[in-house]
Amino acid sequence: MGGLAAAFSLFALYLAWHASAEPDPSPADESPIALAAAEGPASGSPASGTEAALPSDAAGASLVKRGEYLARAGDCIACHTADKARPFAGGVPISTPFGTIYTPNITPDPNTGIGRWTDADFVRAMHEGIGKSGERLYPAFPYPEYTRVTERDVLAIRAYLKTVEPIHYAPPRNALSFPFNLRWLMVVWNLFNFDEGRFVPDPKQSPEWNRGAYLVEGLAHCEECHTPRNFMQGLKSTDRFSGATVSGWHAFNITPDKTSGIGAWGGADLASYLSTGVAPGRANAAGPMAQVVEDSTQYLTDEDLRSIGTYLRSLPPVAGGETRARDQWGAPAHDDVTTLRGTKIAGVNGAQLFIANCATCHNWSGQGVGASAPGAYPSLIHNSVAGAADASNLAMVILHGVERTTKDADVLMPEFASQLSDAQVAAISNYVTRQFGNPGSTITVDQVAKLRAQQQ
Repeated sequence: MGGLAAAFSLFALYLAWHASAEPDPSPADESPIALAAAEGPASGSPASGTEAALPSDAAGASLVKRGEYLARAGDCIACHTADKARPFAGGVPISTPFGTIYTPNITPDPNTGIGRWTDADFVRAMHEGIGKSGERLYPAFPYPEYTRVTERDVLAIRAYLKTVEPIHYAPPRNALSFPFNLRWLMVVWNLFNFDEGRFVPDPKQSPEWNRGAYLVEGLAHCEECHTPRNFMQGLKSTDRFSGATVSGWHAFNITPDKTSGIGAWGGADLASYLSTGVAPGRANAAGPMAQVVEDSTQYLTDEDLRSIGTYLRSLPPVAGGETRARDQWGAPAHDDVTTLRGTKIAGVNGAQLFIANCATCHNWSGQGVGASAPGAYPSLIHNSVAGAADASNLAMVILHGVERTTKDADVLMPEFASQLSDAQVAAISNYVTRQFGNPGSTITVDQVAKLRAQQQ
């Protein structure tokens, strides 16, 4: 064991020396990707990348506006805002198998934020995962995806962040177990899980496809939630976009497989889901995805939404083993209410709990209330959560509710974690999947208890 430890130490020292001694591998930034870069809602002459080179205040304002749009596309505010009264001040706890990481303050505060960072410091962090003082950043910050963003766009985001309110706030220190608290070990992680370099358009593909690829693989960092991870917590390149679990929530397969993925979705379905959180008759965004819609994708242009759909539908389909699409299950309940009348209930009864807690909004028949109105309470029939092979998301929705604000509607489902026991949540979940969704999908009381304990 002593020999193995010594050999590992020598290998690690070699990697650290090699990383510090090798020349900067960063390629020169490409010329602006006119056909692939995410364009903001306001067009203008391409920004040169530094404020000093701006020809006018109008150009500076255009750069900031573009940076705001790109920061929305990257959903920066979600991970860097623990308290809505302190936007971008960090402090969001991110749970990992190795401990908890707290996101940093990225406001222009000079002492607790990034006010003393140069543009070069910011670009290096985004492209290489290296902080101002040369420290290795942890991949909870998705630099493996952000490395693909052009320097032009990175500098636009930087220009926008300089305009947000500086907030003096120091987030908690990371709570990582040894040896994962040693940042230099990220040299080893990067060796196996990180390829530094900018996005290069595919000349064989359309401008719309290239724009979608640039967004999905870069700023939007969709793989971070929708791709499973290896034992080092890097992304499994062989199962891209096939689905993964994040903080107890299952991020579904978004490859074009017609059964397990979104292959049966039309372009309008996906655009509607990303802009409103609802794909009628298919899905309603909850959990982390509801926050993505609220903070990010609802602000994307129609062109960018179409581009994302074009790219996702071109991916290799990955089958997940399902025999029927998630949104093709279920039928209305017909006689559960009348059956319960005058019946003495013994123990925990899913039908009784559903009618008592859920029927006001979802109707005792499960068909929802409000039809297709923007603020309608969704039907549980032909619903991807009720029809999923794994009932975890359904239980998580019952535990934590749904809160999603878009330009179309304020959606609020109350949380029941404080009102229902694990046994009651399991009973309602199993009733819903049996009656309105996939009857083969069940959840145990112990599984609900584990989901309840997940840090959100």
